[in-house]
Amino acid sequence: MSAARRAHPPLQNGAGGDDGDDERDEEEEDGDEELEDEAEEEEPRLKYQRLGGSVPAILSTDAAASIAVADRMVALGTHNGTLHILDFQGNQVKEIAAHTATINDISFDADGEYIGSCSDDGTVAISSLFTDEKLKFEYHRPMKAIALDPNYSRNYRRFATGGLAGQVLVLTKKTWGGYHKKVLRDGEGPIHSMKWRADLLAWANNAGVKVHDMKTDKGIAFIERPKGIPRPEFLLPHLVWQDDTVLVIGWGTSVKIAAIRTDLSQGLNGIQRTIAAVGSEKYVDIVGSFQTGYHISGIAPFGDLLVVLAYIPDEDENEKKISTSVTPRQGTAQCPEIHLVSWKNDEVTTDALPIHGYEHYKAKDYALAHAPFSGSSNAGGQWAAGDEPLYYIVSPKDIVVTKPRDAEDHIAWLLQHDCHEKALAAVEAGQGRTELLDEVGSRYLDHLIIERKYAEAAQRCPKLLRGSPSAWERWVFHFAHLRQLPVLVPYIPTENPQLSDTAYEVALVALTTNPSFHELLLTTVKNWPPTLYSASPVISAIEPQLNSSLMTDTLKEALAELYVINSQHEKALSLYAELLKPEVFEFIEKYNLHDAIHDKVVNLMLLDSKRTVHLLIQHRDIIPPYEVVEQLLHSNKTGDKRYFLHLYLHALFEIDIHAGKDFHDMQVELYADYEPRMLLPFLRTSQHYRLDKAYEIFAQRELVREQVFVLGRMGNAKEALSTIINKLEDIEEAVEFVTDQHDDELWEELIRQCLQKPEMVGMLLEHTVGNLDPLYIVSLVPDGLEIPRLRDRLVKIVTDYRTETSLRNGCNDILKADCVNLLVKYYHEARRGVYMASMDEEVHGNRVDDGSSRASERSSSVRALDIKSRTRCGARCCLCFDPLPIQDISVIVFYCCHAYHLSCLEGGLDLMRSNSNQDSDNESDDEDGSPSGGSRMRCVLCTTAAA
Repeated sequence: MSAARRAHPPLQNGAGGDDGDDERDEEEEDGDEELEDEAEEEEPRLKYQRLGGSVPAILSTDAAASIAVADRMVALGTHNGTLHILDFQGNQVKEIAAHTATINDISFDADGEYIGSCSDDGTVAISSLFTDEKLKFEYHRPMKAIALDPNYSRNYRRFATGGLAGQVLVLTKKTWGGYHKKVLRDGEGPIHSMKWRADLLAWANNAGVKVHDMKTDKGIAFIERPKGIPRPEFLLPHLVWQDDTVLVIGWGTSVKIAAIRTDLSQGLNGIQRTIAAVGSEKYVDIVGSFQTGYHISGIAPFGDLLVVLAYIPDEDENEKKISTSVTPRQGTAQCPEIHLVSWKNDEVTTDALPIHGYEHYKAKDYALAHAPFSGSSNAGGQWAAGDEPLYYIVSPKDIVVTKPRDAEDHIAWLLQHDCHEKALAAVEAGQGRTELLDEVGSRYLDHLIIERKYAEAAQRCPKLLRGSPSAWERWVFHFAHLRQLPVLVPYIPTENPQLSDTAYEVALVALTTNPSFHELLLTTVKNWPPTLYSASPVISAIEPQLNSSLMTDTLKEALAELYVINSQHEKALSLYAELLKPEVFEFIEKYNLHDAIHDKVVNLMLLDSKRTVHLLIQHRDIIPPYEVVEQLLHSNKTGDKRYFLHLYLHALFEIDIHAGKDFHDMQVELYADYEPRMLLPFLRTSQHYRLDKAYEIFAQRELVREQVFVLGRMGNAKEALSTIINKLEDIEEAVEFVTDQHDDELWEELIRQCLQKPEMVGMLLEHTVGNLDPLYIVSLVPDGLEIPRLRDRLVKIVTDYRTETSLRNGCNDILKADCVNLLVKYYHEARRGVYMASMDEEVHGNRVDDGSSRASERSSSVRALDIKSRTRCGARCCLCFDPLPIQDISVIVFYCCHAYHLSCLEGGLDLMRSNSNQDSDNESDDEDGSPSGGSRMRCVLCTTAAA
């Protein structure tokens, strides 16, 4: 299936011909319109560029006639006979004045060191490109073809040539000088084309194409000229070796691919061997053959495909059969075309070339040359790594270079056809230069913006812009200009790369304008590091909206976050409190903002009353109670403000009963409403409430016990007692109340009121044991008054009385026994002797005792008595401090273990006698040895200490 022809491909360096002259006939355009539309969507395989450099200057005064391409240079032959050596950019490297007429053919050797050319002037010239060596041969007949031996310099300067004389001449340099000439073929008409590859030489004459093995000097094959094609004078045959074994022949409208074989195996593509040279080891298979609808002006291999330079004949030319001598009408020729076809004539692509002056050219005015493949037959027709396949289309006044489109061309075509995703994928896959990613990304984003796909463009920015700060900033401001910056904000990088602070500020300000962006603004402010930008511009953009309809809670929270970034903590606290954010309490503690909560009590209470009360109580020196009460009483916000007030005053009262004394009247009512069980403890503790107002509140709410307490405190004990009896009907509480009042009249009142109710009398009898005489109550009971369960209650009273009496007697007996036992113990201890020893003896005795304790154990009580019996003065008088054992001086030792000389003690007692009590004891001798009739001796130290 053939592809439709494309429009003129773009040619660089001044490409493009006259569009008006390039138009096709209307009938052809109508017929191909659908195919053209379809083909426009197909990517071309080739790209075109006019050869610049020195070429325009050369062709301005001369006309191109032939061309040949080597590995490192291009040779251009002109109609004036000049040979121009050019580099691949068209710059002239060397100029050789080889001939005086049109150069018909040019040939390089394999090394690119020698170049041969032939001309209509009958000469053949061979020149060295790097030395001054030049050869020229004169044949006196126009020479049309030349082929240097690929190994020209190593093969005795051998070359082949041919022309109108019809001879295929092979010249070989003799060892002793001169050239040996050999005629390979003669008598079959002019030689029109000749190509030499490895050991094989192919040429075309009027009869057909022949292949000769130069190594064995044998002909391999003859391929007959296609029938029905114009004569070679009007339409030249074109030969090209695809590799060492494949020859491509394009002649007229026929294409044949001949493969050189060395065995009898089946030919390529399933085509059997058709022509073989008898008796030769090599033969030729025609592995491909097809007819074209155009004239072939040049042919070259393109990998597994073929590049064909097509000349489109006019209808007049077809009708007149160009094979005749009639000259076609001039100035009406169509553009030449490049066809990329397979060996089965499946067209891959077709491009029309706007060659300068194509209207006046014939098929033989064009030529096609290509850069030879590297390697030998094992190349398989493919280019080696690093090779760039170049094709040169030559017309008399123009040269166009054609080459396959590379990865960058593919990407450019995708971009041109809005296939930006495929272009991006190609760049990311490593096709083309890395720098293309920026260009592809920019054009992709431009395309999405034009299509108004702003969200998709923003989503692809991280991938397309990568780490370029300048690119990111450019697109940030571009989105801002389009008023679409909010869709880009989630993708703006904060590191690697980091943008300018202005870019971040512009992005944040853009999110403040619409309530639908406020959630994103809050998220962004929380996520972006605060060091990236200045919060002041964003705050300035939000603050004017505080009292407008655009203000949302989310925007307030974002503003609070910005205040924190800007170190405006008090303003942030106001917004957090207004928004009832739970973290406000931690925020207050973190930044020590207790001074800033004066006007935020209600909001904090609404948020968390327990934590707020704790905070207010803890910092009551900063926030006085009257401020808290004032705010809670006059707040217009929803919520149980009186309950909050109760919580605060209750906590304040528990910490300091006097701190909220001005509000105790109010607190009485709050307790009555929210926590009545706390009323009595409060009433008993506080002294700062009005009793009459409290009584009124309790009366309204029927709080009887609280009424009783207030009545008692007001001094109206009788009414309080009456309330207990009549409303509470609790005799136990009535008895407790009367007992606490310490008023005997109240007992009479209690009895009087109870006598009015028989049941109360019985209950009174049960609770008066220990307080009143039950018989007294019974005696006051009127005759005939029926008291429920009187007998049982009397029995209980008697039993309780007996029990109480028995307990009292038992307790008295125990008390007496304890007293006797203690006196006996005291007596025995007082009679115990006192051991007097010096301190040294005591210490020594301690050591002896410690050592002997390991042998025998003493009881704890004996040890205690022994220690207690030792004198406290260390065997010295407590007054004169002389040793106790002095001859003829008595010693007095008291139970307290203080010892005195008798004379010292009497002198001391005389001094103290005026302050001592007289002893009335008349016994003759005391048990402690003191003289009878005298005053009782006492320890001076202990007596002085007691005084």
